[in-house]
Amino acid sequence: MAPSISSVIVGLVSSVLVGMTLADPNWLQAGSPTTIEVGPFSTAAAGGSWPDGWKPLTFPKIPQHTTYQLVKDGDRVTVKAVSQASSSGYTKEILIDPKEFPIIQWQWKVSNILTAGNVAKKEGDDYPARIYVTFQYDSAKVSLFGKAKYEAAKLIYGRYPPLGALNYIWESRAPVGTAVPNPYTEQVHMIVVESGPAKLNTWMTEERNVYDDYKRAFGEEPPLISGIAIMTDTDNTGESAEAYYGDIIFKRKIGSNQ
Repeated sequence: MAPSISSVIVGLVSSVLVGMTLADPNWLQAGSPTTIEVGPFSTAAAGGSWPDGWKPLTFPKIPQHTTYQLVKDGDRVTVKAVSQASSSGYTKEILIDPKEFPIIQWQWKVSNILTAGNVAKKEGDDYPARIYVTFQYDSAKVSLFGKAKYEAAKLIYGRYPPLGALNYIWESRAPVGTAVPNPYTEQVHMIVVESGPAKLNTWMTEERNVYDDYKRAFGEEPPLISGIAIMTDTDNTGESAEAYYGDIIFKRKIGSNQ
């Protein structure tokens, strides 16, 4: 059975999001570009090294891991993910102000949907493709009890876990636009970007306003973005899935003061 999404967040910390509290939150402000290339997979070589900063994310209690490879799909290099009753991901630590760069854009393609996938149930919490955006811990946004949990996590991992996460998913049947808390924890909000089999085997380019999505999900201003992850998982349903991920970028919102 899959770990709770709280464990996923802690896993992100233990694997790659361990340097966030040491980073300078202003490093993107002065002279920032109009886009930030977070996942420039198309610049890599098929079968070669991953773009800088991308590292595998695995879970100790899940023996079967999804495989991720840089492959040529048509005329470009992409990430191919194959999951067989398995779960793992790839992650990258970043530090981005969502007010400055609120738009995330990515490409993805899936070969199949999951028969038992269901965004509302723990046993259905599997997706052929998902994009995580995690947010930096901010003690001002956490209750006294919550602070104790974060302090405990810091003692174990040496750094604070992310405050929360948005999870953009390709769902099996829930309507596009569905936005609900994850069935394991309200720290993660699920947003259905694609659903069903109508667009299988077709490259889709997606855009979401992370700043607006966070405010709608959590009812407050977002802290700094602390990381990004891709994940194809089928360990809850016991099914198989194949997906491809293209480049991931963050963009300024043109004509806005955000």
